[in-house]
Amino acid sequence: MYKKTTLSNGLRILTIPIKSTKTATVLVLVATGSKYESKEISGVSHFLEHMNFKGTKKRPTSLQISEPLDRIGGQYNAFTGQEYTGYYVKANSKHLDFLMDIVSDITLNPNFAQKEIDKERGVIIEELNMYEDDPMRKVEDIWTDLLYGDQPAGWDIGGRKEVIAKLMRSDFVKYHTDHYVASKIVVIVSGMIRSDYVVSKIKNFFESVRISKGKDKLPTKEFQKKPELKLFYKKTDQTHIALGARSYNIWDNRRFAAAVLTTILGGGMSSRLFHNLRDKLGIAYYVRTGGSETTDVGNVATWVGVNNKRAEEAIRAILEEYKKIKTEKVSLEELNKAKEHIEGSLILGIETSDELASFYGFQEILKNEAMKPEEVIKKIRSVTSEEVLEVAQDIFKPEKLNLAVIGPFKNNKQFASLLKI
Repeated sequence: MYKKTTLSNGLRILTIPIKSTKTATVLVLVATGSKYESKEISGVSHFLEHMNFKGTKKRPTSLQISEPLDRIGGQYNAFTGQEYTGYYVKANSKHLDFLMDIVSDITLNPNFAQKEIDKERGVIIEELNMYEDDPMRKVEDIWTDLLYGDQPAGWDIGGRKEVIAKLMRSDFVKYHTDHYVASKIVVIVSGMIRSDYVVSKIKNFFESVRISKGKDKLPTKEFQKKPELKLFYKKTDQTHIALGARSYNIWDNRRFAAAVLTTILGGGMSSRLFHNLRDKLGIAYYVRTGGSETTDVGNVATWVGVNNKRAEEAIRAILEEYKKIKTEKVSLEELNKAKEHIEGSLILGIETSDELASFYGFQEILKNEAMKPEEVIKKIRSVTSEEVLEVAQDIFKPEKLNLAVIGPFKNNKQFASLLKI
């Protein structure tokens, strides 16, 4: 099913044939993102992602990129993270050659016309403004800043407005030259395809890719000796909270037990925290718990939005569940329910060609290897109640606790005093 081919220039190609679909997805992932930036060019990864759709040597205008894709009813977009940037198109598999051609073109051959850069600044700044006006989204930035502070891992992926306003064509050209190189690119093609055909075509479409080791990122530093809090004042009708702790990176095998732990706490409408905060207390519409893992750090957090007057109550309720799960071993029934939930969600999540491409692609770009779905399921199934208890006791230590809050509050003390477990 899944096949990895590494070309002599270092470019990696993943092919995933699917017999039960008529679609094809071409996803290109580049090992670069906001963690690869300096403060002087903070936001360039995301800005560059936008610019790659603004014209290439072969397709000089943005319309010459979007119109042919719209014509075939294709789905296409791009995204930027801390450690990767991605470009994808999905359409009827009969257009496979065109899909590979256009994605390779926007990845390798952007024009970076200065007049287009100047116009796109406004788009980027309005995107940042949009997130600023969305407290549910803004609390994610507050959480990241709280955990990692003034280093790339703690910066907004979108960058800072004052930097966006100054970036010039030379900045984009240099960044593209430094990072968009064969050894840092993975091309994933899934759907109704033939692997040998795809590999031969990708060799041609990516023959102009630069051969270089590329530039790496600095490792993220973590330093915490006591519970930490970051309060962001905003006149809101609802307080948004992120409460959690530092955990494990993608190399740590304890992440599988941590995944079971977070599922028990806040994975689904019958999870402990959802049932408690929404069904019993009636103080939240949304509440979820999940983990985030990168190549060097990880964290676990519960996210919730509540009435401003009930923020402290919500924090106490979350901490009570954290305390409970680190002191009492979960039952076999609850353990198995969490495992089934994770397995079912995984199977549903990889039904389509684009999601399957993402499943393999993200693993490959971050780890240079990829587990098959059945291997992930096997790891999850092997987690014991003892292991869940062990990771809970390791993660939910007082000195690892972090709380990010956005709402109409100016006094840290009322929340700081709650951070006990």
